[in-house]
Amino acid sequence: MLLNTKNLKVGYDDNLVVKGLDIEIPEHKVTAIIGANGSGKSTLLKAITRIIPYSSGNIILNGKDISTIDTKELAKKLSILPQTQEIADGLTVGELVSYGRFPHQSGFGRLKKEDYEAINWALEVTGTEKFKYRSLQALSGGQRQRVWIAMALAQETDTIFLDEPTTYLDLAHQLEVLTLLDSLNQKERRTIVMVLHDLNHAARFADYIIAMKDGKVVKAGSPEEVISAEVLKEIFNIDALIGKDPVTDKPMCVTYNIINGGNNDEKENFSDYGDTASGF
Repeated sequence: MLLNTKNLKVGYDDNLVVKGLDIEIPEHKVTAIIGANGSGKSTLLKAITRIIPYSSGNIILNGKDISTIDTKELAKKLSILPQTQEIADGLTVGELVSYGRFPHQSGFGRLKKEDYEAINWALEVTGTEKFKYRSLQALSGGQRQRVWIAMALAQETDTIFLDEPTTYLDLAHQLEVLTLLDSLNQKERRTIVMVLHDLNHAARFADYIIAMKDGKVVKAGSPEEVISAEVLKEIFNIDALIGKDPVTDKPMCVTYNIINGGNNDEKENFSDYGDTASGF
């Protein structure tokens, strides 16, 4: 097991957001973390990547507590794409991607041959090499997101964390980014951990799903184990109709209603269909 937490607690001031979490991140797999707003998903990612401190417990990476690992050494093992990114005016694509080489630099931080090779490889893999000398502001949302992923790849870490990588993207660009991450996992054996809001994206692209509520894990396992009417009722307070994607054969949330919301007389009770609906 690459990474796991033991009784992890994370909070802001007196507000405990992650409450005694025990999770395991499988190596060389795609893991999706799902849950309602405020469930602790992003806070968990920030604590694991040491962006924010944790109150107590342990985060173990390859048998070592991350609190004992040097910052630069940790940055060679874990990279993170945050939910929102800030960029300086006039920064080019190549310049941004080169920042991913920081953990590997020493002295005055001048780029070496191996740095340029890593940068060019990351641009090529993400299909952004043609934008190398273009300003980031000139790119579309999907293109810009691929460039940020290229920066994470240039960092040459085995594990990449992404906090809602499809936010603000249209459907085509969402699929573009998720397909890229899937390819990186399949071809490069990168461990991918990402927070996702779209349940069907999580079911389609993830090998392992962690469902959170109120800072705790409600269910963790395969998409078939987690994307169920029972689990979704507990974490989102919805009555969901679960079917199977006719292309991927993965579970699929066909439709849902809010429990105890609106006019109950007008709502269909999906429990009449059983846990899984066929024919969709």
